[in-house]
Amino acid sequence: MYQLLSEQADFIVINKDPNVHFHSQDGAAGVIAQAEADLGYKLYPVHRLDTPTSGLLIVARTSQAANVFTQMFTAHQVQKYYLAIALGKPKKKQGWIVGDMAKSRRSMYKLLRTTENPAMTQFFCASVCEGKRGYLLKPLSGKTHQLRVALASIGVPILGDTLYGKDDSDRCYLHAYCLHFDYLGQQYAFEQLPLKGEHFVDESFVQLVNAHWAKPELLPWPSKR
Repeated sequence: MYQLLSEQADFIVINKDPNVHFHSQDGAAGVIAQAEADLGYKLYPVHRLDTPTSGLLIVARTSQAANVFTQMFTAHQVQKYYLAIALGKPKKKQGWIVGDMAKSRRSMYKLLRTTENPAMTQFFCASVCEGKRGYLLKPLSGKTHQLRVALASIGVPILGDTLYGKDDSDRCYLHAYCLHFDYLGQQYAFEQLPLKGEHFVDESFVQLVNAHWAKPELLPWPSKR
């Protein structure tokens, strides 16, 4: 369900498996409830991941720490980086994806051309093999389904994302890869490659990430259009 990566006095960092619910539902414990049971103390969520998305989560250990982290996330002071895989070629190979988001049919969202309160995402992509590309994504806002909608909007829905695309697979290929933040004057950086998914653990994808995206904060991110 998850792996405990760091246990600090005020927070923990876990790596959530794909297809694990954040909150408990249908009589099954979600990842937060399971971590509370395993660790033996109460936890306070400060951000979340969609059920199909794997990767890094910060979870506060006190209500005071939760308040600090909530303010940090609201002010976009926690930088997150994600990995994704999609089939086909995008309309552009790097840059920004910007637009307001609105609810669409079913549980979907869509990206609009307007920019009153936009979702903003920077990205790089590179070929993994014929017909398959890897993506490094840097969200600069925190909208529901933001990254899934962003890639679908440029013609390359995430592999295995059956809500926004048609290419079924063994999982949805979106993973929260890195977290960088300053908490009470101390710098923290966490990185975790995805552990599950045949295309994520394939040597060609791992080599791509290690060779080009191992330190995403140091990359020459494209300036805004």
